Amino acid sequence: MKFLARSLGLLLVAAGFIGLVIDGTRSIVNHTVSFISVSGAAGALFPGGPTGFEGQVAARTYPWLWDPFVSQLLQLPASVTGFLIGALLLWLGQKPLEPIGYFAGR
Repeated sequence: MKFLARSLGLLLVAAGFIGLVIDGTRSIVNHTVSFISVSGAAGALFPGGPTGFEGQVAARTYPWLWDPFVSQLLQLPASVTGFLIGALLLWLGQKPLEPIGYFAGR
């Protein structure tokens, strides 16, 4: 499980960095700060665009949970969100530290 968490965390950190470079390039070209949201990135992966993705997920979840919480989380920047989730997975999957000051043979 730790290997899976580290691998997925490394991929998400790399994807977050790449997304940050793409968003930065888009911001420089357009002369405004612009980030792609999580729903925009997920909408590119699912058919029907972001509205199709939100409709599919909203139909399968509880409406009281979707409206106040999940809809706000989907508006966060995808690059920063991917980087933070990846860093969390890397932290959870790290190898345990060796104790300092103990004899190895005893």
